Amino acid sequence: MLIVNVKENESIDKALKRFKKKFEKTGVLKELRSRTSFEKPSVRRRNQIIRAAYREQQRLQDPNA
Repeated sequence: MLIVNVKENESIDKALKRFKKKFEKTGVLKELRSRTSFEKPSVRRRNQIIRAAYREQQRLQDPNA
């Protein structure tokens, strides 16, 4: 359970922003989305390889890196 203490003279928007940041760090939503549909391990591995190759290609094309 996430607890965000609202400080004195702090707006609700700032507290909500801190809550959202904490919630994102826990990875609950990411795990929920991954569990909604089953993905075979071979397909998952293939997608990881494709994403890694794409990131590597982008890194090599970036002149600032």
